[in-house]
Amino acid sequence: MFVRDCMSVPVVTITADTPFQTALHTMQTHRFRRLPVVDKNGRLAGIVSERDLLHAAPSPASSLSVWEHNYLLSRLTVQQVMTRAIIITTPDTPVEHAASLMIANKIGGLPVVDARDQVVGMITETDIFRVFVEMLDGQEGSVRLTLELPEGQGLPFELIESISILGGELVSYGAFGHAHGVRRILMVVKGISLLDVQSLLRRHNVQVTSSVQMPGIALYEKLPFGTRIDFLNGALL
Repeated sequence: MFVRDCMSVPVVTITADTPFQTALHTMQTHRFRRLPVVDKNGRLAGIVSERDLLHAAPSPASSLSVWEHNYLLSRLTVQQVMTRAIIITTPDTPVEHAASLMIANKIGGLPVVDARDQVVGMITETDIFRVFVEMLDGQEGSVRLTLELPEGQGLPFELIESISILGGELVSYGAFGHAHGVRRILMVVKGISLLDVQSLLRRHNVQVTSSVQMPGIALYEKLPFGTRIDFLNGALL
């Protein structure tokens, strides 16, 4: 999967002469935490985050009057607070490389540019999370298992065949840890019950460290702040 497959488009951009209040209002309207800054030719010139803007604003606890506070904000532009040393990515970059850049540099998003330095999208931590969720395909009724396999050994073909014969489908499979000659494997199967999968794994001598049937709670369902979920029973507390 590449950045072009999961980046946010169309991209919202601003220019360096955009007033502080306009930039902040644009972010709040679109629920963005950062915006690419472009020059008059549409080429990337910088990036500004909501934190940059808020840090640049006078403190409400200052001795300034409301009139002085508003006057200073009206004089502030994006050019005065934006970051010019930009870390970018391209549409053809593998998504895991973009995620590694974000982790290494402790940033929450990257502008996506083409060969002419035109901004064609943004990829953020939310986009990466969405890819992660979709890859695991954790929909209601699917079975999520963590396995341990000897290094260099994959799942037996007979196990995959048996899952298919019972009407199941292996929808996600990947290694996420190596230690002491053992690989930890995350596997997601749908169309078959948890008990049937567990029985097949025992029959083929595959060690299972955790297994769960996904609950009846939509992955993208918006829940009130403070809501707790009883994951195993699929209930809201």
